[in-house]
Amino acid sequence: MRPSEKPGITLTRAGLAEGVRLTLPILPSMSLFGMAYGAAAAQTSMSLLEAVLSSWIVFAGAAQMVGLELWREDWTLAAILGIALIVGTVNSRLILMGASLHSWLGGLRPLLRWPSLFFLTDASWIISERYRAQGGTDAGIYLGAGLLLWLVWGAVTIPGYLISSLVPDPNKFGLDLVMPLFFILMLVPMWKSSADLVPWCVAGAVASLVWMTVPGYAFIVAGALAGALTAAFLPERARV
Repeated sequence: MRPSEKPGITLTRAGLAEGVRLTLPILPSMSLFGMAYGAAAAQTSMSLLEAVLSSWIVFAGAAQMVGLELWREDWTLAAILGIALIVGTVNSRLILMGASLHSWLGGLRPLLRWPSLFFLTDASWIISERYRAQGGTDAGIYLGAGLLLWLVWGAVTIPGYLISSLVPDPNKFGLDLVMPLFFILMLVPMWKSSADLVPWCVAGAVASLVWMTVPGYAFIVAGALAGALTAAFLPERARV
Protein backbone atom coordinates (compact mmCIF):
# COMPACT_ATOMS: atom_id res chain seq x y z
CA MET A 1 0.00 0.00 0.00
CA ARG A 2 1.04 3.58 -0.54
CA PRO A 3 2.27 5.49 2.50
CA SER A 4 0.06 8.18 3.99
CA GLU A 5 0.44 11.86 3.25
CA LYS A 6 1.80 12.67 6.69
CA PRO A 7 5.52 12.04 7.14
CA GLY A 8 6.31 9.32 9.64
CA ILE A 9 2.88 7.64 9.38
CA THR A 10 2.62 4.57 7.18
CA LEU A 11 0.00 2.02 6.16
CA THR A 12 1.50 -1.27 5.00
CA ARG A 13 0.49 -4.88 4.39
CA ALA A 14 2.97 -5.92 7.06
CA GLY A 15 1.17 -3.62 9.49
CA LEU A 16 -2.18 -5.19 8.60
CA ALA A 17 -0.77 -8.66 9.23
CA GLU A 18 0.73 -7.56 12.54
CA GLY A 19 -2.63 -6.06 13.58
CA VAL A 20 -4.26 -9.40 12.87
CA ARG A 21 -1.60 -11.23 14.91
CA LEU A 22 -1.99 -8.89 17.89
CA THR A 23 -5.75 -9.47 17.87
CA LEU A 24 -5.63 -13.28 17.95
CA PRO A 25 -5.32 -13.61 21.79
CA ILE A 26 -8.61 -11.77 22.38
CA LEU A 27 -10.63 -13.65 19.74
CA PRO A 28 -11.87 -16.42 22.11
CA SER A 29 -13.46 -14.00 24.59
CA MET A 30 -14.78 -11.76 21.83
CA SER A 31 -16.26 -14.80 20.06
CA LEU A 32 -18.12 -15.82 23.21
CA PHE A 33 -19.54 -12.32 23.47
CA GLY A 34 -20.61 -12.42 19.81
CA MET A 35 -22.23 -15.82 20.28
CA ALA A 36 -24.07 -14.46 23.31
CA TYR A 37 -25.44 -11.67 21.12
CA GLY A 38 -26.59 -14.21 18.53
CA ALA A 39 -28.23 -16.25 21.30
CA ALA A 40 -30.03 -13.19 22.66
CA ALA A 41 -31.11 -12.12 19.16
CA ALA A 42 -32.70 -15.53 18.62
CA GLN A 43 -35.05 -14.80 21.54
CA THR A 44 -36.47 -11.75 19.74
CA SER A 45 -38.38 -11.45 16.47
CA MET A 46 -35.07 -11.18 14.57
CA SER A 47 -34.34 -13.67 11.81
CA LEU A 48 -30.88 -15.22 11.49
CA LEU A 49 -30.12 -12.98 8.50
CA GLU A 50 -31.17 -9.86 10.41
CA ALA A 51 -29.05 -10.84 13.40
CA VAL A 52 -25.94 -11.38 11.27
CA LEU A 53 -26.48 -8.19 9.26
CA SER A 54 -26.94 -6.21 12.46
CA SER A 55 -23.56 -7.47 13.68
CA TRP A 56 -21.77 -6.56 10.46
CA ILE A 57 -23.56 -3.24 9.86
CA VAL A 58 -23.80 -1.92 13.43
CA PHE A 59 -20.62 -3.63 14.72
CA ALA A 60 -21.02 -2.40 18.29
CA GLY A 61 -21.27 -5.26 20.76
CA ALA A 62 -22.41 -3.46 23.92
CA ALA A 63 -24.79 -1.20 21.99
CA GLN A 64 -26.26 -4.20 20.19
CA MET A 65 -26.89 -5.96 23.50
CA VAL A 66 -28.60 -2.88 24.92
CA GLY A 67 -30.61 -2.57 21.70
CA LEU A 68 -31.96 -6.09 22.18
CA GLU A 69 -33.24 -5.12 25.62
CA LEU A 70 -35.34 -2.45 23.91
CA TRP A 71 -36.30 -4.53 20.88
CA ARG A 72 -39.97 -4.56 19.85
CA GLU A 73 -42.05 -6.27 17.23
CA ASP A 74 -44.07 -3.11 16.56
CA TRP A 75 -42.01 0.07 16.31
CA THR A 76 -43.23 3.61 17.00
CA LEU A 77 -41.37 6.88 16.52
CA ALA A 78 -40.96 7.21 20.30
CA ALA A 79 -39.47 3.70 20.49
CA ILE A 80 -37.03 4.45 17.66
CA LEU A 81 -35.92 7.71 19.29
CA GLY A 82 -35.57 5.96 22.64
CA ILE A 83 -33.34 3.18 21.34
CA ALA A 84 -31.30 5.72 19.36
CA LEU A 85 -30.70 7.79 22.51
CA ILE A 86 -29.69 4.82 24.67
CA VAL A 87 -27.45 3.23 22.02
CA GLY A 88 -25.89 6.62 21.24
CA THR A 89 -25.10 7.10 24.92
CA VAL A 90 -23.46 3.68 25.17
CA ASN A 91 -21.35 4.43 22.09
CA SER A 92 -20.47 8.00 23.10
CA ARG A 93 -17.14 6.75 24.47
CA LEU A 94 -16.05 6.23 20.86
CA ILE A 95 -16.04 10.01 20.35
CA LEU A 96 -13.10 10.40 22.72
CA MET A 97 -11.42 7.26 21.37
CA GLY A 98 -11.67 8.63 17.84
CA ALA A 99 -10.28 11.98 18.94
CA SER A 100 -7.27 10.26 20.50
CA LEU A 101 -6.49 8.62 17.14
CA HIS A 102 -6.53 11.89 15.18
CA SER A 103 -2.82 12.56 15.50
CA TRP A 104 -2.23 9.12 13.99
CA LEU A 105 -5.01 8.33 11.51
CA GLY A 106 -5.34 12.01 10.65
CA GLY A 107 -2.28 11.60 8.44
CA LEU A 108 -4.02 9.11 6.15
CA ARG A 109 -5.64 10.08 2.89
CA PRO A 110 -9.39 10.88 3.40
CA LEU A 111 -10.48 7.84 1.37
CA LEU A 112 -8.71 5.64 3.92
CA ARG A 113 -9.20 7.76 7.02
CA TRP A 114 -12.97 8.10 7.18
CA PRO A 115 -13.98 4.51 6.29
CA SER A 116 -11.42 3.21 8.80
CA LEU A 117 -13.36 4.80 11.66
CA PHE A 118 -16.11 2.23 11.11
CA PHE A 119 -13.77 -0.39 12.60
CA LEU A 120 -13.18 1.55 15.82
CA THR A 121 -13.99 -0.64 18.82
CA ASP A 122 -12.71 -0.89 22.37
CA ALA A 123 -10.44 -3.78 21.38
CA SER A 124 -8.99 -2.22 18.21
CA TRP A 125 -8.43 1.06 20.08
CA ILE A 126 -6.59 -0.62 22.97
CA ILE A 127 -4.39 -2.65 20.59
CA SER A 128 -3.57 0.48 18.59
CA GLU A 129 -2.82 2.62 21.65
CA ARG A 130 -0.45 0.02 23.09
CA TYR A 131 1.34 -0.19 19.74
CA ARG A 132 1.61 3.60 19.49
CA ALA A 133 2.88 3.88 23.07
CA GLN A 134 5.79 1.70 22.01
CA GLY A 135 6.63 4.15 19.21
CA GLY A 136 4.81 2.39 16.33
CA THR A 137 3.71 4.45 13.31
CA ASP A 138 2.05 1.90 11.01
CA ALA A 139 -1.72 2.54 10.85
CA GLY A 140 -2.12 -0.96 9.40
CA ILE A 141 -2.11 -2.22 13.01
CA TYR A 142 -5.41 -0.48 13.66
CA LEU A 143 -6.99 -1.56 10.37
CA GLY A 144 -5.79 -5.16 10.64
CA ALA A 145 -7.21 -5.50 14.14
CA GLY A 146 -10.50 -3.84 13.19
CA LEU A 147 -11.04 -5.91 10.04
CA LEU A 148 -10.44 -9.22 11.81
CA LEU A 149 -12.73 -8.29 14.69
CA TRP A 150 -15.46 -7.23 12.25
CA LEU A 151 -15.30 -10.48 10.27
CA VAL A 152 -15.29 -12.72 13.34
CA TRP A 153 -17.96 -10.72 15.17
CA GLY A 154 -20.52 -11.26 12.40
CA ALA A 155 -19.51 -14.87 11.82
CA VAL A 156 -19.89 -16.01 15.44
CA THR A 157 -23.39 -14.54 15.59
CA ILE A 158 -24.52 -17.50 13.46
CA PRO A 159 -23.64 -20.39 15.84
CA GLY A 160 -24.90 -18.38 18.81
CA TYR A 161 -28.25 -17.84 17.11
CA LEU A 162 -28.59 -21.45 16.00
CA ILE A 163 -27.67 -22.90 19.39
CA SER A 164 -29.97 -20.57 21.30
CA SER A 165 -32.92 -21.39 19.07
CA LEU A 166 -32.71 -24.92 20.53
CA VAL A 167 -32.57 -23.71 24.17
CA PRO A 168 -35.83 -22.49 25.75
CA ASP A 169 -34.18 -20.26 28.39
CA PRO A 170 -30.59 -19.25 27.51
CA ASN A 171 -30.36 -17.05 30.62
CA LYS A 172 -30.02 -20.16 32.81
CA PHE A 173 -26.53 -20.49 31.30
CA GLY A 174 -25.66 -16.98 32.46
CA LEU A 175 -25.97 -15.22 29.09
CA ASP A 176 -27.74 -12.31 30.79
CA LEU A 177 -24.48 -11.61 32.65
CA VAL A 178 -22.39 -11.18 29.51
CA MET A 179 -23.07 -7.47 29.05
CA PRO A 180 -22.40 -6.31 32.65
CA LEU A 181 -19.25 -8.47 32.78
CA PHE A 182 -18.09 -6.97 29.47
CA PHE A 183 -18.41 -3.42 30.81
CA ILE A 184 -16.54 -4.34 33.99
CA LEU A 185 -13.67 -5.94 32.05
CA MET A 186 -13.56 -2.94 29.70
CA LEU A 187 -12.58 -0.72 32.63
CA VAL A 188 -9.37 -2.67 33.34
CA PRO A 189 -7.21 -1.32 30.47
CA MET A 190 -8.61 2.18 31.05
CA TRP A 191 -7.33 2.29 34.65
CA LYS A 192 -4.61 4.92 35.07
CA SER A 193 -4.77 6.01 38.71
CA SER A 194 -6.93 5.89 41.83
CA ALA A 195 -8.50 9.17 40.70
CA ASP A 196 -10.38 7.20 38.03
CA LEU A 197 -12.48 5.69 40.81
CA VAL A 198 -14.18 9.02 41.52
CA PRO A 199 -16.13 9.43 38.23
CA TRP A 200 -16.65 5.66 37.99
CA CYS A 201 -18.20 5.49 41.46
CA VAL A 202 -20.33 8.57 40.84
CA ALA A 203 -21.59 7.13 37.54
CA GLY A 204 -22.37 3.79 39.20
CA ALA A 205 -24.14 5.39 42.16
CA VAL A 206 -26.28 7.70 40.03
CA ALA A 207 -27.14 4.92 37.56
CA SER A 208 -28.15 2.62 40.43
CA LEU A 209 -30.30 5.31 42.05
CA VAL A 210 -32.08 6.15 38.81
CA TRP A 211 -32.53 2.44 38.01
CA MET A 212 -34.30 1.93 41.36
CA THR A 213 -36.55 4.98 41.03
CA VAL A 214 -37.21 5.59 37.33
CA PRO A 215 -38.63 2.92 35.00
CA GLY A 216 -36.97 2.18 31.67
CA TYR A 217 -33.37 2.79 30.66
CA ALA A 218 -32.90 6.39 31.78
CA PHE A 219 -30.27 5.10 34.24
CA ILE A 220 -27.81 4.56 31.35
CA VAL A 221 -28.00 8.20 30.24
CA ALA A 222 -28.02 9.52 33.82
CA GLY A 223 -25.00 7.45 34.85
CA ALA A 224 -23.01 8.41 31.76
CA LEU A 225 -23.71 12.12 32.21
CA ALA A 226 -22.91 12.03 35.92
CA GLY A 227 -19.59 10.29 35.33
CA ALA A 228 -18.63 12.59 32.46
CA LEU A 229 -19.44 15.77 34.40
CA THR A 230 -17.57 14.52 37.47
CA ALA A 231 -14.46 13.81 35.38
CA ALA A 232 -14.74 17.19 33.65
CA PHE A 233 -14.77 19.12 36.94
CA LEU A 234 -12.26 16.93 38.74
CA PRO A 235 -9.21 19.02 39.75
CA GLU A 236 -6.33 18.49 37.34
CA ARG A 237 -3.95 17.42 40.12
CA ALA A 238 -6.35 14.66 41.12
CA ARG A 239 -6.08 13.03 37.69
CA VAL A 240 -2.39 12.36 37.82
